[in-house]
Amino acid sequence: MRSPLNDKARLEHIRNAILTIEEYINDKGFEDIVSDKILRHALTWNVQVIGEASNKLSKEFISAHPDTNWRGVIGMRHVLVHDYYQIDEEGLWNVIDVDIPLLKAQIEQYLSEKD
Repeated sequence: MRSPLNDKARLEHIRNAILTIEEYINDKGFEDIVSDKILRHALTWNVQVIGEASNKLSKEFISAHPDTNWRGVIGMRHVLVHDYYQIDEEGLWNVIDVDIPLLKAQIEQYLSEKD
């Protein structure tokens, strides 16, 4: 049986998914998400990874870092997985364009605290 991952490993998973999202949208915009089904699915999957890794962070870590909207991050994952039929391109783009940059800065800060 694998040993459970610690908070630092989960934060690294979140950062890696964010970096992948940034790579995928490097020179792209909202119209590309609408027109490129593969891109949309790749972005959706990485947002799911972010939510799942966030959901696995310890309660102590989440409580110690209330500036991050953990409930929203985890909630987005639940929407993408369980209410997939409600996903629209505008909502996905908003997460990527507005939420991900803020989350990236916070995750980078948390990782620097863990070093």
